[in-house]
Amino acid sequence: MLRFQPWKTWTVIIVCLLGVLLALPNAVPTSVLDALPSWVPAHKVSLGLDLQGGSHLLYEVDMSAVAKDRMESTLEGVRTELLKAKIGYTALTVEGDHIALTLREPGDVDRVAPVLKQVDPELQLQPPTSSGPMAIAYSPQALETRKRSIIDQSIEIIRRRIDETGTKEPTIIAEGADRVLVQLPGIDDPERVKAIIGKTAKMTFRLVDTTASLEDAKRGKLPPGDEYLPYDPSNELAAARGGVVVKKRITVDGGNLVDAQSTFQDNQPVISIKFDSIGGRRFGDMTKDNVGKPFAIVLDNKVLSDPVIREPIPGGSGVISGSFTVKSATDLALLLRAGALPAPLKIIEERTVGPDLGADSIRAGTIASVIAMILVTLFMIAFYGLFGLYADIALVFNVAILLGALSLLGATLTLPGIAGMALTMGMAVDANVLVNERIREEIRNGRTMLSAIDNGFTKAYATITDANVTHFIAGAFLFFLGAGPVKGFAVTLCLGIATSLFTTMMVTRLFIVWWLRTRPRVLPI
Repeated sequence: MLRFQPWKTWTVIIVCLLGVLLALPNAVPTSVLDALPSWVPAHKVSLGLDLQGGSHLLYEVDMSAVAKDRMESTLEGVRTELLKAKIGYTALTVEGDHIALTLREPGDVDRVAPVLKQVDPELQLQPPTSSGPMAIAYSPQALETRKRSIIDQSIEIIRRRIDETGTKEPTIIAEGADRVLVQLPGIDDPERVKAIIGKTAKMTFRLVDTTASLEDAKRGKLPPGDEYLPYDPSNELAAARGGVVVKKRITVDGGNLVDAQSTFQDNQPVISIKFDSIGGRRFGDMTKDNVGKPFAIVLDNKVLSDPVIREPIPGGSGVISGSFTVKSATDLALLLRAGALPAPLKIIEERTVGPDLGADSIRAGTIASVIAMILVTLFMIAFYGLFGLYADIALVFNVAILLGALSLLGATLTLPGIAGMALTMGMAVDANVLVNERIREEIRNGRTMLSAIDNGFTKAYATITDANVTHFIAGAFLFFLGAGPVKGFAVTLCLGIATSLFTTMMVTRLFIVWWLRTRPRVLPI
């Protein structure tokens, strides 16, 4: 245990120096780091919500709205395939998460299932009850897969939107089956960010039905395949007319957008949009076939504008105009670039942490850590002399390596994370206490100084390893089963266990080996 090959010595020295180098940016102002060359390590540990303030938002994804939208989009396909198969029906409607229909001929039940497979293989037919129609719905497996996909997609869209606002180090994770947790540390305008996150931003382009009567539409009398939509309140001039009748069929949707930028046209804020090749072709065909007719630009079931097509618009680009301000045009362009949410979001929990409270937490945590370090240092020197001093130096390297590892990983430090670092210091010192006490025991048993030190490390190693492995298992369970601050604590704890083992069994041992080479005659503990 006391033999140290040169490669081991250099490995310990390099790891310690690297840990200090990676940890140093946390003690240097950001302005200084920005002025340094790009090759200089500049990663810093990000402060969590409880340390620098910000917003904590818990959203619930409206899965019922998703099921209804999906069924409405499936309805036309079912109607078309039933007509092709010459299967008579009545009252084909969407009711919640399924499509209801009544067959004219009950004997056609067996013919419906193969027809549904043509529309979507995941559709299932539920036989009618004695008093009601039959139902067409998706299989439970398909619904569960769709639900997971919606949560993943919602997280990705929220992340894109937040990144566009310039918010650094957000935490966006799934909670439960239908919830998304968003933590935004250090934001300046939480209301704007909330508005950007919560807007569905589903944009579609539809033709306007000029033959339909607005008065009849307001009373609910609509031609088949039409829909009455109100104007967006931001368009004050058009909103006075109430709304517009549009075709349900979507010609082009926002999924085909590849870029959206706020710009100016005739000194008015507008949004310049660009479609991909498929969307550009559809948009060009629509404008070519409907010159002289109006079409509606619809955002979240509200009409932004309904311009008249003056001439074909090839090339897949265009401009959205309306009563925009510079800010509203910028925010809408941001939403369109990030993409539409697959489902509406509803805030069910909101908390705001002020920066003053976060500063108090940092101050209290720093004071507690410094006091703990001083007391531990004095205790080790008082009880174990020179070997205690070696343990204290190893403890400093332990903290530096841990902080450097957190900086390199881009981890977010929270109050539980600070608690994990404090626990790490205690565990590191505890390992040195075990080694030193074992050395003392070996001396009392009559061993020589060299044999006592060697046996002290060898026999204490198994105890130290067992204790740290059990701690690591507990930390791993906290990481995989916990969320938010609990995960932060688990990461700090597990990394701290690794660094504690390294500094106790390598750094402290190296110092003692160097001390032994001075040929001492008295054991200083």
